[in-house]
Amino acid sequence: QVQLVESGGGLVQPGGSLRLSCVASGFTFSDYYMGWYRQAPGKERELVAFINTVGDITNYIDSVKGRFTISRDNAKNSLYLQMNHLKPEDTAVYFCQVRLDSTQIYAGKGTLVTVSS
Repeated sequence: QVQLVESGGGLVQPGGSLRLSCVASGFTFSDYYMGWYRQAPGKERELVAFINTVGDITNYIDSVKGRFTISRDNAKNSLYLQMNHLKPEDTAVYFCQVRLDSTQIYAGKGTLVTVSS
């Protein structure tokens, strides 16, 4: 079955960096766009960034442009999110997500990122 396992979250001071990873299994990873989402306390889940199948097309929400970088390694079935210059408002649970078709959308359990001094 489809599994997505995120890791790399933690507590970091404002201005710091973290690199999130997501290991995928149960589907042909290289065939699908992948996305990173986040959900802050009391807020709805939002798409942070997505990447196409070969990794040469990416897109970001405005609030993370220039600070976050999404990437993937299809040989390792892995998705990454490099987060630099973190701000308190980046605090959230971060999820990787894949949409296999209109009825099959999968996300992992998430990894918590807390930005605080």
